[in-house]
Amino acid sequence: MKTTLETPNEIRSHIWQELSRAARDRHHAWRTPVIATACKDGSVNARTVVLRNVDKNAGLLQIFTDARSAKATELTSQPKSVFVFWSSRLGWQLRVSVNATLLSKGPLVERLWSEVKESPAASDYLSSFAPGTPLAKSNNKTKDEALNTSHFAVLNAQVLEIDWLELARTGHRRARLTANNWEWLVP
Repeated sequence: MKTTLETPNEIRSHIWQELSRAARDRHHAWRTPVIATACKDGSVNARTVVLRNVDKNAGLLQIFTDARSAKATELTSQPKSVFVFWSSRLGWQLRVSVNATLLSKGPLVERLWSEVKESPAASDYLSSFAPGTPLAKSNNKTKDEALNTSHFAVLNAQVLEIDWLELARTGHRRARLTANNWEWLVP
């Protein structure tokens, strides 16, 4: 069901409402955005991630990752990245520019890990091999042979700018949003 929102404040509010809902609703289209990161060689890498938490007041998106993953390495080297969200229900695309911080220890990580370690997802962070390790190098070991060492990390993505695009039969609309500004753009 598409909703026609007219004012920048209505649209901004609805964006954050949908992002917050996506972090709680595993069936929401924005639950699994694509994040694009910069590699050391200048190329770009993109992959789907799971949106875990949203803090509207702080302008923060949060995902979980293995601290040894390529995305963790890339974001540590170059923290600026972009999330892309698409919702056919809304007819909205978001390109969200962020500055990422990777946390692998501390109270927040410990609190979130205490929740994750009780779920089937825990094995993703307990493997003795980094994500993407060729099976031949791992001697075909499985996650069942995991160590008790967690490689769980939290990626906090501070939103810098949102490029909002609404695709509609009545006409497309586009805007650039920052914390304190709204600018209409040509779609």
